[in-house]
Amino acid sequence: MLPRSNSSGKLFSFIFNKLKVTPNEPFAPSFQALFSTRIVGEKPILVRDFIHSALYDPNHGYFSQRSGAVGVLERSIKFNQLEGRKAYMKHLDKIYKQSGIAWFTPVELFKPWYAQGIAEAILRTANLSVPLKIYEIGGGSGTCAKGILDYIMLNAPPRIYNSMTYTSVEISPTLAEIQKQTVGEVRSHLSKFKVEHRDAMDRSGWGDVEQQPCWVIMLEVLDNLPHDLIYSESQVSPWMEVWVEKQLDGEGLSELYKPLQDSLIKCCVEILELDKNDTRRSSIVSKAWSKLFPKPRRCWLPTGCMKLLEVLHAALPKMSLIASDFSFLPDVKVPGERAPLVSTKKDGHSSDYSNYLDAKGDADIFFPTDFWLLERIDHYCSGWLKLQKDKSSPQGKKRRTITLDTSSFMEEFGLPSKTRTKDGYNPLLDDFKNTKFYLSVPTHNIK
Repeated sequence: MLPRSNSSGKLFSFIFNKLKVTPNEPFAPSFQALFSTRIVGEKPILVRDFIHSALYDPNHGYFSQRSGAVGVLERSIKFNQLEGRKAYMKHLDKIYKQSGIAWFTPVELFKPWYAQGIAEAILRTANLSVPLKIYEIGGGSGTCAKGILDYIMLNAPPRIYNSMTYTSVEISPTLAEIQKQTVGEVRSHLSKFKVEHRDAMDRSGWGDVEQQPCWVIMLEVLDNLPHDLIYSESQVSPWMEVWVEKQLDGEGLSELYKPLQDSLIKCCVEILELDKNDTRRSSIVSKAWSKLFPKPRRCWLPTGCMKLLEVLHAALPKMSLIASDFSFLPDVKVPGERAPLVSTKKDGHSSDYSNYLDAKGDADIFFPTDFWLLERIDHYCSGWLKLQKDKSSPQGKKRRTITLDTSSFMEEFGLPSKTRTKDGYNPLLDDFKNTKFYLSVPTHNIK
């Protein structure tokens, strides 16, 4: 993933949750109008394709215009020397003013402790009878990779560190170079670390199937993956997939509704069991009620997440996964279940859009993660969870999964005492109320 900003407009209440950083330069209105016509041509496109272009278009996408500013702290914060929350916020304010950076990553603010908690979780769970192999998707400035390599070098048996490999899959060439520099601060890491500049969702980039156990790390990656949108006119009307088309005047964009036909959308719908919910609602009373009081429904589907997990399970069938992301987002104005926060910064001020179609290369679009749905998609893509219509896929092995609040994860695997201030306030534990960790490991149990 490329850099992003937390543009929710709430400086410190949300500061720890948005992952990456961006400049604050606004786009000119004329450019937005030009880009909107480039996103959607003469033919309609699915919502996920619109979102992908608005975020990742190499020439005009939101992240492509803002991939140069990556926040890197010169030194770790000495939490134990700070009096409490007020002192911590004052210290952060000073850091931001001195650096000119809008946002730092959690793994950066809490280095090296955040990354070391992840490293400890891997060491406790990994099969250490084979060489340790780690992949990180969207590695930012390389702080996580360096922290993990440092921890394993200092705390694991030498044979583990000496035989391990760490591969960063990074779509941004700028960040790929920064990662090499960060990890290269410890010379011995360079023989174990490499960056592959490619899109992790492209199966061809992974090459042949990797039959050995490995770990995949995704920190705040899922929130910026493209999503699809489905719509229903009432409580009992069938779901329809949403497409985006250019209006007749060629300036604006509007939605177009079609019967479900896209394979990713149909698969997500079935995993969610929305069709069963429709059946239960389709009683005579429900139908009569919906005619009297029709209520349109909108539901956002993580089809980008499904595509990525399909690729990962196909290429790395014995992978273990650790992912961290938002479990909910406050003050979302866009309608629909699991709707995104669409935010932009202009003249240094944040503003949120109420319509995702207003994001034309000038706004971040990020989604909450439904961790229950993430687990079901994970089981499906691994081959274990079969859908009613999916009779051809091979039966996979059931996976062991767990979802933890960030505070619970860090209390279990991290060193919380290192991020505690003098009065007991601990930003690592206290300020991650809307983020969770998801761990998924393979097992030989097929029942």
